[in-house]
Amino acid sequence: MRGGDVWRLVDEVVECDVARRSAETRRQELQAQRNALSKEIGRLRGAGEDAAGKMAEVKEIGVRLDEVGREADLADERQRELLLSLPNLPHEGCPEGADETANPVVREWGQRPEFGFDPRDHAELGVEKGWLDFDAGARISGSGFVVYRGAGARLERALIQFLLDFHTEEHGYTEVNVPHLVNRASMTGTGQLPKFEDDLYGTEGQQLFLIPTAEVPVTNLERDRILAMGEMPVRYCAYTPCFRREAGSAGRETRGLIRMHQFDKVELVWVVRPEESMAVLEELTGHAEVVLQRLGLHYRVIELCTGDLGFSACKTYDIEVWAPGQGRYLEVSSCSNFGDYQARRMNLRYRNEAGKNVHCHTLNGSGTALARLVVALMESCQLEDGSLRLPEALVPYFGRELMV
Repeated sequence: MRGGDVWRLVDEVVECDVARRSAETRRQELQAQRNALSKEIGRLRGAGEDAAGKMAEVKEIGVRLDEVGREADLADERQRELLLSLPNLPHEGCPEGADETANPVVREWGQRPEFGFDPRDHAELGVEKGWLDFDAGARISGSGFVVYRGAGARLERALIQFLLDFHTEEHGYTEVNVPHLVNRASMTGTGQLPKFEDDLYGTEGQQLFLIPTAEVPVTNLERDRILAMGEMPVRYCAYTPCFRREAGSAGRETRGLIRMHQFDKVELVWVVRPEESMAVLEELTGHAEVVLQRLGLHYRVIELCTGDLGFSACKTYDIEVWAPGQGRYLEVSSCSNFGDYQARRMNLRYRNEAGKNVHCHTLNGSGTALARLVVALMESCQLEDGSLRLPEALVPYFGRELMV
């Protein structure tokens, strides 16, 4: 069960519904009274009698109808706002728990790298080698931004190309290149609005937003559509920069590239039939895992408990890669099944075998986030002299094995 203010919101939704229904009932009663009076006025006029009193009553009812109509509209608007603020229901198979401490480890892959020296932190190593320039990022934009230089920029570009080729050629995703600014309807469709507006970078009077993840524009490619059976499943892959206001507090937990206001990511999005979505979540998670396996990075997969589940998700796996310089795991991918939660918000349906229009299920996962992947690579692949011996899978994209 989710915590927080969910039940308070549910109670308020019910209260709004009661108020709306009450106002609608009164509106119907007043309309019936007005119709009856109108007939009476017609009868009086036809008989040559005075209808002024009845006409005054009709005018008064008109005023009351306007008032009741406003009450009903306000209750309806408030109810819609509240409904958009309600999170998705956890899947019945999600582990129960209050917070991240209750998240079970599902599996691990590989071994933590061993060194004949003390592994260095990526930020220290990157700055010393001239690969990462945090001072320049802060000077031109502010804290939470970085400039990749030389081999650092080359590594970032190599990873993006590797991930796109890997997912499109080996996993059959269709690559798309999407806008990095989206409208309110798109943010609402995938669940970022209204709840997370303060975490977003908004422009144009908060009518356009820089995307926090490619999930938003890519999933909304199918908004307001009725898909044919032959069009499913939909599998998209996209690279975008991502922008988020909340970058955490200062300290070791956010040092270097670990939590940024802008970072690169390759995102995977599926649109499927409801009966397929849980199996697809396992497949999607596996696609993100194989990335780390090809790069030789030790990782673990955890399942989020009900208290740690994201707002729109009904079931989620997080993939955490080991970062030796940090001495801890870092999340590099979050793979989620949203059920029909997003599809209902964006009016996304498909026509089933019986010819009935049914809401689709949507899923997405990071395939993967680049900043923390760079952290893990720099810290796991470092040699004693500070150079990096890159994984074999990345060499064709970087151009050489050693990054110096």
